[in-house]
Amino acid sequence: MAKKEIWTGSDEYLCDRELAQAFHIARTLGMPLLIEGEPGTGKTELPLQYAKEQGLELFVYPTGSKSTVEQFVAKFDHVKYLRDSQIEILNAQRAEKGVQSALSTGGRNTESLADYVNKGPAALAYSTPNSVLLIDEIDKAPREFPNDLLYALSHRQFIMPESGEVITCSEEEMPAIVITSNREQELPTAFKGRCIYHYIHFPDADTMREIVAKHHPQIDNSIVDAALDIFYHLRRIGLERSPTTRELLNWLKYVRTFSSQEAIQKIEQLDGIGTLVKTQSDLEKIQKALFKDGEDFAKRSTSN
Repeated sequence: MAKKEIWTGSDEYLCDRELAQAFHIARTLGMPLLIEGEPGTGKTELPLQYAKEQGLELFVYPTGSKSTVEQFVAKFDHVKYLRDSQIEILNAQRAEKGVQSALSTGGRNTESLADYVNKGPAALAYSTPNSVLLIDEIDKAPREFPNDLLYALSHRQFIMPESGEVITCSEEEMPAIVITSNREQELPTAFKGRCIYHYIHFPDADTMREIVAKHHPQIDNSIVDAALDIFYHLRRIGLERSPTTRELLNWLKYVRTFSSQEAIQKIEQLDGIGTLVKTQSDLEKIQKALFKDGEDFAKRSTSN
């Protein structure tokens, strides 16, 4: 039976009350949880950390511009089937000539079409009760991809190509399905209707301190204070691409390799800025706006 207990996070992942409730509802109802929000807010980490902490089998499908339901569910290997058919003909001919040895098909039988079905993450997850399935960044997929999933989400089943095998899953045995989106394109209304929805807002400073503490439990508070002042100032000045939680954690991982005093100096000097800022225009904007007339960045950031 699927695990339905409310999950509030782990030593490595902070799951706030609203997100924990949405995840709990989705698993209780046997429905996917669709999480939207800007990059770096922990959408993808939720199923990864849940599976890790609970010791559950995890299946991941990272979507892209060429994603298809065939890749996601299952694909029939026509090449292997044709090759094995030819091998069977050759073996029959060899037997007629008295040749004792036979060419191998690897234990496959062309009369068993299921032997040639390569199951994707969806079919494997539906075949593994109490597992976890992540469909990551579905907004990058072609429009037809989420539309093609409507039947499977509604009926909790997939039909395998060629073999006709039906993989079905009861409401009680449904895998915990998490679908993430950065909202690069709007998802179909009918698709959203098959999901439990949650939007992750960007963490405020107090929540960010809790997140940092989970990833860097031994870090000096003065380093965190200095880094957060600058981090949130960068997010306020209207950059083309604001720094995310993931990037803040990477920056702290870098600066904490120095002593506390050195680390704070590195932060104030924006040493390692490449971990936070990802475009040339943003770098130029920071240089113009924050180092004008030689004014110290740390003073400017803490005064705003």
